[in-house]
Amino acid sequence: MFASGAIAQALQSTNYRFSEPSLGGIGTADTQSAGYKALTSGGIIGFGDNSVGTTMQVATGHETTDEPALSFAVASSSLNFGSFSPTTTATSTSTFAVSDYTSYGYVVQALGTPPTNGAHTITAMSTTGTSTVGIEQFGINLVANTSPSSLGANPDHGQFGFGSATTNYGTANNYRFVSGETIASAPKSSGITIYTISYIVNVSSLTIGGQYSGSQTILCTATF
Repeated sequence: MFASGAIAQALQSTNYRFSEPSLGGIGTADTQSAGYKALTSGGIIGFGDNSVGTTMQVATGHETTDEPALSFAVASSSLNFGSFSPTTTATSTSTFAVSDYTSYGYVVQALGTPPTNGAHTITAMSTTGTSTVGIEQFGINLVANTSPSSLGANPDHGQFGFGSATTNYGTANNYRFVSGETIASAPKSSGITIYTISYIVNVSSLTIGGQYSGSQTILCTATF
């Protein structure tokens, strides 16, 4: 128990009772009675364990900070497209998660190069468009797709996230890649949003054979 003032006898009446309270705290978790329920709120810890009365119950509160915090995590650090073919689109996916506390949101940028073999680089899709076999294309998006195959997923807001893919990277079956562009953002403080990046690579019959590799950097910046 954390005390912010003198400890007195238990506060109680015929309708409620607080066990081991400390005056001055404002935060409780799962405060409820027959008439209302507060799942969470912030403040100084003011109660020990559960305080139970006839019509009201208070669980332990918690203290939160007003310091901004940005959290970013990439689930996998490498991709494998397999063999390139002029008759089949090569695909792959990766995921990353962002949470943002007490700033005014965030932006996510993608930087890097398409797959490269020596002096030859697969053409990046500088204009948003669909996947077309037989021509060189490298593109990404951050939504669920049905073409060239069932690929990717929409942003997952399961933990109070407010992030979304930007317009150029948020249309199903349309791909694009311009290094440095913003691919996702949140307009306000946000819980965890999980993003899936879908990658496509198309080559032509004249594309130089050999081993291709590329480098991608995902940059997440809080906004204020």
